[in-house]
Amino acid sequence: MTADTLSFQPLRGAARHWRPFVAFGAIFLLWLTASEFGWVDPRFLPSPTAVAARARTEFTTGTLAFDIGASLRRNLIGFAIGASAGLLLGLVLGFSRAAERIVGPTLLAFRQIALFAWVPLLSVWFGGADAGKIAFIAVAGFQPVVINTWQGIRGLPPAYRELSDVLIFSRIDFARLIALPGALPAIFTGLHAGLIYAWLATLGSELFLNVTPGIGGRLNEGSQLFEMDLLFLGIIILAAIGLFYNSSALWLETWLLRRRTR
Repeated sequence: MTADTLSFQPLRGAARHWRPFVAFGAIFLLWLTASEFGWVDPRFLPSPTAVAARARTEFTTGTLAFDIGASLRRNLIGFAIGASAGLLLGLVLGFSRAAERIVGPTLLAFRQIALFAWVPLLSVWFGGADAGKIAFIAVAGFQPVVINTWQGIRGLPPAYRELSDVLIFSRIDFARLIALPGALPAIFTGLHAGLIYAWLATLGSELFLNVTPGIGGRLNEGSQLFEMDLLFLGIIILAAIGLFYNSSALWLETWLLRRRTR
């Protein structure tokens, strides 16, 4: 390897880290250029400066910060409920053939139901306020977690069970020392997907159920009052929170799996 090649390695590493932001930068430059040169009607596509000014006003008054807090609170409560139930049921199905035979077909049938098809039923059972929204978010977070946990336990190689028999492990020891560590990648995949689904359900619940404080409610407000700067600001905030969730989940999954292999 030559000295010139070595000198370019840091630049290549930096380019690899910045590559995901190229598309965002290109879209922003196109947006800024279209606004500055008047290529589009500002009533339909506000300029970045108009959106930034609206953000400053909203955060100064504290209104938008309160709405973001309300959405995150519903999201985290609903995800915690759904993920916990999904983990518990997934472990039961993974370890118990009887439970798999009894509950598995029904669970797979429910999986075919579109997520938003639950909205009318949940709104009747729990109402359209916070309880109904949290229930819908919990359902969204539950489905990927239970399926991936179940499949992760069931997908363990037969050699793992043979090793447990050779070592005369009890069922608890097999679950704690072999099955759960072996199924961790699948479980983390389910939790990651559940987190993203729960965030999408948070927005959906705020858009389709009763209007209450939340980012979805502000999006409805921007649409009904034709305040495009507020509408664009809400979309940007939703994207930023979704990216934060995704990046945090990836980092946590990588960190935990790395510790497992030590």
